[in-house]
Amino acid sequence: MSNLRLHLSEPRIARRVKPKMPLGRHLVEAGAIQSNDLVHALDMQRHVDAPLGEILIAEGLAGREDVMIALSEQYHAQLVDLERDPPQDGLADRLPVSLCLQYRAVPWLDMAGTLLVATSRPHEFDALRTALGARVQTILPVIAEEQQIKDQISNLYGAELAHKAATRVPAAVSCRTWDISSTVRGLWALAFITPVLIATVIAPLWTLTIAMLWAVMTLVATTTLKAAALWVQIVHKAPEAPVPFVPRRDLPYRLPMVSVLVPLLEEKEITGALISRLSKLTYPKSQLEVVLVLEAGDRVTRETLSHTELPPWISVIEVPEANQLTTKPRALNYALDFCQGSIIGVWDAEDAPEPDQIERVVSRFQKAPANVACLQGILDYYNSDANWLSRCFTIEYASWWRVLLPGVARLGLVIPLGGTTLFFRRNILERLCGWDAHNVTEDADLGVRLARQGYVTELLPTVTYEEANCRLWPWVRQRSRWLKGFLITWCVHMRHPGQLKADLGWVRFIGVQTMLLATFSQFACAPLLWSFWLALAGVAHPVELTLGTPVMWAMIITFILAETLNLGLSMVAVSGKAHRHLMWWVFTTPFYFPLGALAAFKGLYEFVVSPFFWDKTEHGVTPQTDAIPLPPAAPPLA
Repeated sequence: MSNLRLHLSEPRIARRVKPKMPLGRHLVEAGAIQSNDLVHALDMQRHVDAPLGEILIAEGLAGREDVMIALSEQYHAQLVDLERDPPQDGLADRLPVSLCLQYRAVPWLDMAGTLLVATSRPHEFDALRTALGARVQTILPVIAEEQQIKDQISNLYGAELAHKAATRVPAAVSCRTWDISSTVRGLWALAFITPVLIATVIAPLWTLTIAMLWAVMTLVATTTLKAAALWVQIVHKAPEAPVPFVPRRDLPYRLPMVSVLVPLLEEKEITGALISRLSKLTYPKSQLEVVLVLEAGDRVTRETLSHTELPPWISVIEVPEANQLTTKPRALNYALDFCQGSIIGVWDAEDAPEPDQIERVVSRFQKAPANVACLQGILDYYNSDANWLSRCFTIEYASWWRVLLPGVARLGLVIPLGGTTLFFRRNILERLCGWDAHNVTEDADLGVRLARQGYVTELLPTVTYEEANCRLWPWVRQRSRWLKGFLITWCVHMRHPGQLKADLGWVRFIGVQTMLLATFSQFACAPLLWSFWLALAGVAHPVELTLGTPVMWAMIITFILAETLNLGLSMVAVSGKAHRHLMWWVFTTPFYFPLGALAAFKGLYEFVVSPFFWDKTEHGVTPQTDAIPLPPAAPPLA
């Protein structure tokens, strides 16, 4: 360590942390802010749960450097630059990482037995001293910027935190126990495939018949679920009530800190648009923490961010490499420990949330019962008119988010979460140990784990707009990851079927089988079902030879009814004003869904060969994706 700037002759490190003058007065006397800015910030502080300095910085009323200097003077503690003067080697064991994260502190220098601790929150230093107890004889504070504190925590404790992020979820409910050699996985797959091949050789007709029966059984299951969801939506759907404008000073609660994680990986096109979209959020910036999460080895995103000016309420966390595992849930787990908020959200890199989304989330959590652990927003696409594929994808998304999932929620079934526009009560999320770092659909898995522990997920009527995958092979890659993840999630939770049934009850247990296993089966078995079109054209069908003509026609009628229901559900989904222009495109979707069969085969192959492989979706493909016609938001909290 070089160039330590600690002036022992100057009385800047006090034995007792005792502020002599309020921070605001320091700033006014230094000319850093005007008196009316201080009055405005103090008025805000009455309604938000944040220190004055953070309010001034987040609202653009004061510079970060000015606030840090004022804190240094207020607490009679030296201001240090941790980039120029990093912590002394060998001090990591002097301060537990849990306390470093909780109090935004890092051990900086051992000075003759006295530990100097850099902190960005000197008002919490006495609490840190109390938490340490007898573990450290004497500690004194120095002041440093919070981002520098976070960076040094990563430097000192990164390996420990990265290991925790990869293994946070207990092995009993994680798929990481499959982290075995590809040879062993291949042997397991061979043990399953060999009897099927033998049966196909010995009795090909009956093997095909059994496969057809499974395809039709899962078709009946998914069709029944869709019909029930559509029915309850049509019968019980009420018009969405507008969110009333409530001035901040009239709210019966102080606005909580909300932290939103935005995982990034090799993003070179989307970063500028993302910052622009998030800047439209109307929630007080002093209570909003957006954390951009990127892998330590991601040079592309780091280079892009180096040319992007981030507002003070957006920070960056780099996730250290660990065991060649590079997944979104691992990144989320790592960043979670660095968050300040009591509400934790997740957005994707290309997302454009409605401006008042955070207000809606906070309001609902304040009113909801304590067992409501998660709020899931609605997802939509802003580039639906890019081409035919994006139109069909938008129709499918509308069917899923505006009809099927709301119906599933009304039926009281388990909701497989989407990967974005998720908001959690932090204490419950941590109680469930976050996300399974090895599961490529960590969202669906977490939805099942929430339900198994008795928690509730609600759908929130707020929309986040995304970029529809509008190119053929990238669409297949994305869908293969989703389907592989559904199969992995089903396998994990079906390790002990009896316990799963006991946790969920019979109805929700069957719902999980339908949402996960039957959905995957429908895509994988789709070519078998298409053979019924040939039967309608007069081609002899093998099932007629084994099960007879009446059974074959019963299967064909079931297939036709299912296809008709799919069209009807899609038409209901796009009947709203925003999607009405897609109505006639609904009739082309029978040519769209066969792509899912290709994705299912790719996912099944990866399930055996590389179950943890994260097939990343490229963002920023559609031109002018930042020009999004967002609906008008409710007025900002005054």
